[in-house]
Amino acid sequence: MEDKKIILTKDGLKKMEEELEHLKTVRRKEVAERLKEAIALGDLSENSEYDDAKNEQAFIEGRIQELTVKLRNVEVISDEKKSKSVVQMGSCIVVRDMEEEEDLEYTIVGSAEADPAEGRISNESPVGEAVLGQKVGTIVDVRAPAGLLKYKIVKIKK
Repeated sequence: MEDKKIILTKDGLKKMEEELEHLKTVRRKEVAERLKEAIALGDLSENSEYDDAKNEQAFIEGRIQELTVKLRNVEVISDEKKSKSVVQMGSCIVVRDMEEEEDLEYTIVGSAEADPAEGRISNESPVGEAVLGQKVGTIVDVRAPAGLLKYKIVKIKK
């Protein structure tokens, strides 16, 4: 079975690599120390500190495994290939909500890097899908959970 390609910007790749390194070098040691202290308390059958530390250890190991697999399947968005005339992966764009008459700024990223609160939307999101491949001045229909929205692509910042 082939793993799904993980699309990341250079910044997204760096953040993922830093998180993996932090988990391996810092968090693992912290949890190991907590386990050691909990074991020293004795009777593991009714030791909530031990149970909590084991649960945290399992979570950290699972996250390390998840990040390792993702990093093995990364495709980094190339800055050199970005266009200012067509919306692509990694493009930073300004769109105007035609109903609300307000401008919104988004960067189109892969789903692993998406953070709507930070304006980083997935290429698989309704807005991301609607704007990819479009040019400045184009009005796109976005089929969102809230209904049909109309956005005009005002600017591609790159």
